[in-house]
Amino acid sequence: MGSNPTSSAMQTRSDPGPDDEARYEPAMRRALEEARAALAHHDVPVGAVVIRDGAIISARHNERELVGDPTAHAEILALRDAAATVGHWRLDDCVMVVTLEPCAMCAGAMVNSRLGHLVYGTTDPKAGAAGSQFDLIDAPALNHRVTRTQGVLAAQCAELLVDFFAAKRRR
Repeated sequence: MGSNPTSSAMQTRSDPGPDDEARYEPAMRRALEEARAALAHHDVPVGAVVIRDGAIISARHNERELVGDPTAHAEILALRDAAATVGHWRLDDCVMVVTLEPCAMCAGAMVNSRLGHLVYGTTDPKAGAAGSQFDLIDAPALNHRVTRTQGVLAAQCAELLVDFFAAKRRR
């Protein structure tokens, strides 16, 4: 038997409007700072923050190269820190703001943590799991759905990644 669906899995969800995008810009700027920090250890520059009650409770960047851990994506690290801060694994009253559309692993972790809302900057047409290639955060088969806002500071988020991969190809 599967788990009982949460009420969020049964609600109709819609994307927030442009006013919400402006509301998330300061958090996205912080996520961009985190993404830039990943460059110091040659990690893909992705940054994530988690907000609860209007305050940032965790902020992380990719650390796969730094720690040699394939799961050390910014989103996973930020979710872990947020859960430790709130004292439990359910993050239904939290918002994650991340520079790049999450991969399948990170989107799955967001569903499993019952994240309240996701905000991301730029899409990931190759591996995005919040709408580009898959839509795990809004999959009817799962017991929780995560609403999303996309495109916040998209150009700045994309530029950081494009520059990183261009430099990597030149090496």
